[in-house]
Amino acid sequence: MPAHRLPDLPGRLAIPVEHVNAASDEDLHQILLSCLHSPRWSRRVAEHRPYPDLDSLLAAADEAAYDLTWADLTEALAAESLPALPPDTYSAAHTALSAAHAAYEARFGHVFVICLDGVAPAEVLDRLLEAVRSRLTNDPEEERAVTADELRRLARGRLLTALRGAGNCAINH
Repeated sequence: MPAHRLPDLPGRLAIPVEHVNAASDEDLHQILLSCLHSPRWSRRVAEHRPYPDLDSLLAAADEAAYDLTWADLTEALAAESLPALPPDTYSAAHTALSAAHAAYEARFGHVFVICLDGVAPAEVLDRLLEAVRSRLTNDPEEERAVTADELRRLARGRLLTALRGAGNCAINH
């Protein structure tokens, strides 16, 4: 089964901002890879330590994501899971979404990714179907840019989740 078809692994690792600077290269690399599976992105974020604050860390993460090549993005996409649907989603919706994902993968050659941070659970299905159908009309170059931005947003959100999980409850980004 391709990696993007596997369920998301339980619980991402969590680390407070101040520990980012003190973490071993290997520990930080693993944490960053859990946010975006790109060794180049992970290295770039880790190389810019020390970070004086959360905003600096997030800016470095964004910058590193913007600089990824299509080969780097393809590597990251290979490790992505399909977006999860709410547990009470009816079977016809699963069928429609599966068909839309299959059409997307056939057209673009990679899994569909979208950042759904802040979307209410009741709106996830509609947002997913709307986005995948809309993006199927993109030309390949346009879709590469959209995909790269969605991966950047996913990495940022996952990094924030990892930091929040480590006790940084005051994070409001």
